[in-house]
Amino acid sequence: MRELVVFTGSAHPDLARRICAGLGVPLAPADVIRFSNDCLQVQLHANCRQRDVYVVQPLVPPTQDHLMELLLMLDAARGASAAQVTAVIPHYAYARSDKKDSSRISIGGRLVADMLVAAGADRVLTMTLHAPQVHGFFSVPVDHLTAIGELADHFRGRDLSGTVVVSPDLGNAKTATQFARLLGLPVAAGSKQRLTDDRVVVDTIVGDVSGLKAIVLDDEIATGSSIVELLDRLGAEGCHEAAIACTHGLFTGKAQARLSGHPQITEVVTTDTVPAPTHWPDLQVRSVSGLFAEAIGRIHEGTSISSLFDGVDPMLGPPQPRLPFDEPVQP
Repeated sequence: MRELVVFTGSAHPDLARRICAGLGVPLAPADVIRFSNDCLQVQLHANCRQRDVYVVQPLVPPTQDHLMELLLMLDAARGASAAQVTAVIPHYAYARSDKKDSSRISIGGRLVADMLVAAGADRVLTMTLHAPQVHGFFSVPVDHLTAIGELADHFRGRDLSGTVVVSPDLGNAKTATQFARLLGLPVAAGSKQRLTDDRVVVDTIVGDVSGLKAIVLDDEIATGSSIVELLDRLGAEGCHEAAIACTHGLFTGKAQARLSGHPQITEVVTTDTVPAPTHWPDLQVRSVSGLFAEAIGRIHEGTSISSLFDGVDPMLGPPQPRLPFDEPVQP
């Protein structure tokens, strides 16, 4: 079997090192150089010829710089005669730009997918895309991982009586339902309307939350405005205590101040798909490096990725009462 080589850019080298530890391989060295004219150059310092090359780089702020680093690394690996090049993107930021919802706007999710393929990606490995249809933007195979099993493990073993899983919006309700089934809990969802990047309105809650504690599950938290708005609505409905769980904890802008001292929030749990804030000691971070290491190993060996999530399949969970947004699972 051809040799496996892992590189990383500057976005999240700690995660790349943890993935390499799980694989039992060293992290291959690479240099990213910024010239005086602000152009970037990448040099890979390990042999790629006929190797199985993986480049680990989440798209986190400064997103454009990290995207360009990734494109250059993919191009360098392809130019060095790699047998296969896989872009490992734990957080695909442009997944939020998934449709044309206004006149004369770009669909960034599709454009970035085209750029990655043009740069040399033969395959993409990612986690928890904001919009499922982004998977279809790629003309190469995409392996799409989920962290809800890891997040569910955080809450297992606790007394969860009187607890409900809440999705901040109806678009995330299927994932919240899947998460709720893993914990044997009921589920509810907010009806959210985004007015601006940092302003949302949650006008109603679908499902019963009165007198219950909540686990709010979201795919990504950036500024935290959606969570605060949702908590206000939950409080009005009689739910005054909530744990917050998300896969991609970006926590940009005022997010940390909004969430760390909020009177309704008992804890905030996220994963290490993106770097954690440096001054938030109470933040709970679950590592998904093992999932990525196992997925990379299976891709390298040509074995099944989907079997990683046999226990996280909604068809395998105990039946739950259906809500209007919970469509029946087709056999």
